Amino acid sequence: MEKIPKLNEQIVQLIKIMERLRGPDGCPWDREQTLGSLRPCILEEAYELIEAIERNDPASISEECGDLLLQVVFIAWIGMEEGRFDLADVVRGLNEKLLRRHPHVFGDVRIETSEGVMKNWDLIKQGERREKEHDSSIFAGIPPNLPALVKSHRIQERAAKVGFDWKRGDIEPVISKISEEVREFSEAVALEEPDHIEEEVGDLFFALVNLARHLNIEAEFSLQRANLKFIERFRLIETFVEESGREWSEYSLDELEDLWQNAKKTLSAKTF
Repeated sequence: MEKIPKLNEQIVQLIKIMERLRGPDGCPWDREQTLGSLRPCILEEAYELIEAIERNDPASISEECGDLLLQVVFIAWIGMEEGRFDLADVVRGLNEKLLRRHPHVFGDVRIETSEGVMKNWDLIKQGERREKEHDSSIFAGIPPNLPALVKSHRIQERAAKVGFDWKRGDIEPVISKISEEVREFSEAVALEEPDHIEEEVGDLFFALVNLARHLNIEAEFSLQRANLKFIERFRLIETFVEESGREWSEYSLDELEDLWQNAKKTLSAKTF
C-alpha cells in the first residue's frame, strides 16, 4: 500500500500528458484519433501483451501493459471531450462492478469454489442486464468481434453453465462428435457444394474447439502455437533451399516433405 502515492503521481502525470497530446499544440496524430480509429490499436496492443506473457518476459509485459493502459486513457479522454464519460467514470464503474460481483468477498455470501464464484458471477450479470433492459440471453455480452476460436469457446462455456454439455472428464462423446463432423464434411465435399462445405468446415472447427475446452485448452492459443511451430520449421526449409542454390520449383513435393521431416527432427533435438 505504501506505493499508492507514487502510483497516484504517475497516473496524474499520464493524464497531463494525454491532455497535452490532445491539446491545440499537441500531436497531430493523437488529435485526429476517434473512438473508431482506436479500435485496431486496442486489438494490436492486447495481442502484443499476450505475446509478451507467452514469452514470460517481465520487462515486455510491463511495457505492453502500459501500451494497453494508454488505449484506456485515450478512450476515456475522448469520452470526456465529447461530454459522455471520463476516466473517473471508468474507474468508478469498475470499482462498483467488482464490489457488486464479489459478494463472497465484500458481502455475506459464502462461496467456497472457483466454479461457484463463476456461476454466481454469471447470475449477477444476467440480473444486471434485466435491470438495464438489455438482452438477458446467456449469450448476451459476448463481443461479436472476438476471434472466432475464442468466441466459440465462450459460447460453449455459456451453454455448459446451464447444463448443455457432455460430462466433464469424459471426452469420448466429444471425439465422436468430431468424427461425425468429419463424415458430414466428406459428404459435402463429395456433393461439391461450396456453401455446404464451408458450413461443415465451421462445424468441424466448432467441435474441435469443444474438445479443447473439455481438455482445459484455449483453442486460440493452441492454434497460435501450431502457427509458430509451422513457421519455425518452414524457415529451416527456406534456409536449406537458399543454401542449395536450387529454385523452389525444382523441388518435388516428396523432396519438400523430406526437408520438412528433417526440420522436425532438428527442432525436436534442440528441445532436449
